[in-house]
Amino acid sequence: MGWRRWGVAAASATMLLVSAAPASAQSTGVPPATGAVPPTGAASDPAPTPPGPADFGPRVDAATGLTLSPGVETLTVTGAAAGAAITLLDGDGAERLTLLADASGQAHFAYVPDTPMTLQSGTGEVPGGSGGVVEPGTYLIRVAGVTSNPVRVLATGEVADPSFYSGQQIGNGFGYVTTRDGTTLSVMVRLPGPIEDGPYPTVVEYSGYGASRPADPEPGSRIAGFLGFATVGVNMRGTGCSGGVFDVFNPAQMADGYDAIEAIASQDWVANNKVGMIGLSYAGISQLYVASTQPPSLEAISPMSVIDGPWREQWPGGVYNDGFTKQWLAERDRQSQAGGQSWDGQRIAQGDTVCANNQRIRTQNLDFEKFGRALENFPDALNARFLQRLVPKINVPVYLSGGYQDEQTGGRFGYLLDKFTAAPVTRFKLFNGHHPDGYSPMVATDWHDFLSFYVKREIPMISNLVRYFSPGVFEDEFGVKRGFGPNRFDSFQPGDFAGALAAYEAESPVQVLVESGATTSPQGATGERTRWNLPSFPPPQAAATTWYLAGNGALQPTAPTIDAADRYIPEPGAGSIVTTNANSTTFQKPVSALNAQWKQAPEGDLLAYASGALAADTVVAGPGYLDLWAKPGAPEAVVQVDLTEIRPDGQETYVQSGWHNLEHAGLDSGLTKGFQVEYTYTEADRVTLDPDGWVHRKVPIPAAAHVFRAGSKLRITVSSPGRSRPLWTFENPVRPPDAPVTLGRGGAHASSLVLPTMSSQTLRVATTGGSGPRSGKSSATSDIPTRPECGTLRGQPCRNYLGVVNVTDDPVEQPPTTASPTTASPTTASTTTVTPTTVTPTTVSPTTGSPTTRPPSGSPTTGASTTAAASTTAAPRTGSVGPSTSGSPTKVPATASSSTTQPSKVGPAGTVAAGTVVAAPGGANPSGLPNPTASPGGRPGSARPGMSPAPGASGASGALPAGAGSAAAPLPLSPRFTG
Repeated sequence: MGWRRWGVAAASATMLLVSAAPASAQSTGVPPATGAVPPTGAASDPAPTPPGPADFGPRVDAATGLTLSPGVETLTVTGAAAGAAITLLDGDGAERLTLLADASGQAHFAYVPDTPMTLQSGTGEVPGGSGGVVEPGTYLIRVAGVTSNPVRVLATGEVADPSFYSGQQIGNGFGYVTTRDGTTLSVMVRLPGPIEDGPYPTVVEYSGYGASRPADPEPGSRIAGFLGFATVGVNMRGTGCSGGVFDVFNPAQMADGYDAIEAIASQDWVANNKVGMIGLSYAGISQLYVASTQPPSLEAISPMSVIDGPWREQWPGGVYNDGFTKQWLAERDRQSQAGGQSWDGQRIAQGDTVCANNQRIRTQNLDFEKFGRALENFPDALNARFLQRLVPKINVPVYLSGGYQDEQTGGRFGYLLDKFTAAPVTRFKLFNGHHPDGYSPMVATDWHDFLSFYVKREIPMISNLVRYFSPGVFEDEFGVKRGFGPNRFDSFQPGDFAGALAAYEAESPVQVLVESGATTSPQGATGERTRWNLPSFPPPQAAATTWYLAGNGALQPTAPTIDAADRYIPEPGAGSIVTTNANSTTFQKPVSALNAQWKQAPEGDLLAYASGALAADTVVAGPGYLDLWAKPGAPEAVVQVDLTEIRPDGQETYVQSGWHNLEHAGLDSGLTKGFQVEYTYTEADRVTLDPDGWVHRKVPIPAAAHVFRAGSKLRITVSSPGRSRPLWTFENPVRPPDAPVTLGRGGAHASSLVLPTMSSQTLRVATTGGSGPRSGKSSATSDIPTRPECGTLRGQPCRNYLGVVNVTDDPVEQPPTTASPTTASPTTASTTTVTPTTVTPTTVSPTTGSPTTRPPSGSPTTGASTTAAASTTAAPRTGSVGPSTSGSPTKVPATASSSTTQPSKVGPAGTVAAGTVVAAPGGANPSGLPNPTASPGGRPGSARPGMSPAPGASGASGALPAGAGSAAAPLPLSPRFTG
């Protein structure tokens, strides 16, 4: 067998459990085999011999007397004596792992180490070192010297016969559905009328929260129920009253979703014997995994506020997210314990013996936060959970919505949009904003229209009764009195469904909802000013526009000729500073409820670069990157890049952030193209940094859509991760005091910013005007609205602009000329449905003059590697290796010490309370804007050994006290409309 490698770096690292298993032998029957089906969820291939009927479900082994429950990439043993040594053997009889049974005589195999070992089960721990998952194939169990009969561990694509699903009976109310391995999942069915009056259009909400909680439906099910759908909430294995061992988005969970869809769709009360899927966050992400397994009875999915993979969520840019993600995992650990959700305890108290029996296996759960923290590099096995590789398999219509600045799941969902290549229809609703906004009145009607066409198979029509009550409901939840939009397809009534569907499918696949919050009442609530209808995102007309980092904190259109550099000291404690102390439930309200305090790092702890005042409106639409040359100054270095807008009124608006651990050097050659930069994050492509050597990296900046209006300036800051996010905090590495990070800005080390941009004229070309009127919000001509008030945009805090004098001891380039920034049309841009053109569109540049051409990410540039990997002068961590299959460069031994410092969280420094405004001293600054009123105090950034302000620099030494902003507080994770 080819074992999928983990590559855990830490000596005491744990291995990520890729497992789930039945809690008992309960089943409605052993499913007959349907033969081997190519796997669609797991990364491994199925075993070559098709499974037979005896390969499905739990069985009592005649040789050992144990109950063996083989599942998808998992094998669970029950019925042993407490403490018994249970050994897993592969098909050749070789020992893989011995587990000591827990007090209930249970052991759960989900992964194996390279070297056989003995481990106590039921402790939450997993073997250290490296190894692989329990891959599909034949295994045996040995206990007390007796070897079992062979058992078959399944692949995701090895499914039961259709009769197994149709033979299950699921009625109105609470019940259970049985999966192919015998695990029972708790479900809650809510019908819009008597069961005999069916069938009803049906949607499924599948998550590890309270999906099957009888008393209180999840938000998606609640709204869908109001709109006339039958809803089915399904709890994932190991949660609620469901059996099995809990895991996070593992192949067994995907297979369970397949089984649940097929069993539910076969019921007589389900219209057309087809179902859709709904949900936001957890219930949204699960849809993508389940749909990648291609259940035949799945009609459509509508995920909202999703991620592109759990590892990149926990390690954005290779930097550990010890804020929301860490706490979310800890909450999943707590709720997946026996009785961890209060309602399951109530079911048991009421006599639900199935729920009670399903709790017994929970002792086999792992400490997910702990082992996730140990996975400092991306293991190959997690490709089975990397959605960028899975969504191309989705073959049903997809509705997806998301906010670029999502405070919980982040903005990486944008990298999925061009990868739904097998989906026959896609509808993407993109906006600035927060995690819960997918359920807001801004897009609720769009969601209903999609589900009506592809699940109800009816012309969308919201009743007058629902329309009457909806404004009050939405006001209670989102703080804005706005109801459902008009019935756009009334002209096709009565009965021209085909005509209505054709009109719908002729509309643009992408809608950008512009500047949510700017003009709502109250301001800062959900609600767009206009909509841009686009064929893809980024649109094919978006040009790769380049600004080079230059002296005096400038962004200029041409590369400086002098090999110069600026430096900053990474701020201790920055990773613990957030923009608000509000809890996660507050984000569905208008932004004023957050009391956001977005504070700039102290001078000397960041570098800042700004363009000249823009001569015309410039639209950024899509992801970008900072093409960075840097000297790390220590064996470990992480960076954050913030993209912001300096307004003519002296205020600054947040747009987006990107992060990168400079040790990660290898680019994924298959995914890095156009405006997307994707690293492998593997151990093989991770290098030990030479503190004094130059490294070349591209720092990814996730997608956003933002209008930089004429007179504004585009700005980036480079600093330690932290300060710019509401709920994310970062475990930044501990560095030697006063060890600077140095950024190149000219000559052979010219750093630059690359973004997809359009002028207002190009935007009009890009938009198609494909959507009908929606309360006067749709835009066919894509007019750019007037400048919004500072602080009204959802997800985009605003503050007084504070100038920065970058610290340098190098020659300073002459002031930039009036030439345009470099622009080029991407030749391989990431788009959703339309191939980008190769003709450079007309663009309006931040300054005046003629554009020149420079290729986007993935194309060779001066001083850059022409391979798929980022250039580096650093050495691999262990020895010299040649190029990897991912396109990483050949690495040579480092010229400096290769020792590393284990990252650890540093608490915030300083004592200034959140919200304290400390402005720069008076004087001019590089932006040409007056500085805000000066305040005393602060830490002088130029008083560092070996560092001095740029000679002749005109910027003010604007300083903030260390720690200004909010220290992260524990997050209550029980939101009603959040995930």
